[in-house]
Amino acid sequence: MIIIRKEKGRKPGDSKRNYQVQIEWKGYTGVGTKDYLSYSRETLIKAKGKPDIIGSSDAVFLGNTKHWNPEEMLVASLATCHELWFLALASINKISVIAYKDKPEGFMTEREDGAGAFESVILKPHASITDEKQLEIAHELHHIAHEKCFIANSVNFDVTYKPTFEIR
Repeated sequence: MIIIRKEKGRKPGDSKRNYQVQIEWKGYTGVGTKDYLSYSRETLIKAKGKPDIIGSSDAVFLGNTKHWNPEEMLVASLATCHELWFLALASINKISVIAYKDKPEGFMTEREDGAGAFESVILKPHASITDEKQLEIAHELHHIAHEKCFIANSVNFDVTYKPTFEIR
């Protein structure tokens, strides 16, 4: 039997959350947005009590490749949400995960008019667990993590996962 939640004093669904961030464009180069080449795409992303993130657009839109772009952050959010659910479920179900990594890929199509949309994201989580007898349950936990992920439940494109495991 797989256990989904193990929290005391709080029932699922009994609270709403609010997430606040601040963004500030840092790309003013002296002439503003006079034309498409006259400004930097650099932006500062902040949240109270956390390190700032310097963001930019994708390089194809004249962004700085040294900074995170929104598309990368979306793919990372999906992968991180899945990871955190999987690890929580593993701990609740007494599966010892000793390493976890993912190399997700997002696929986006840009239209002629410049708008675009993600078509899909594929998560490729790889977890190291200590007990081979728990492998079947660990696979099932990925399925449950996928169903529970807040971010995956909020997007309008396919998010799939292809987990792999090793026993250590």
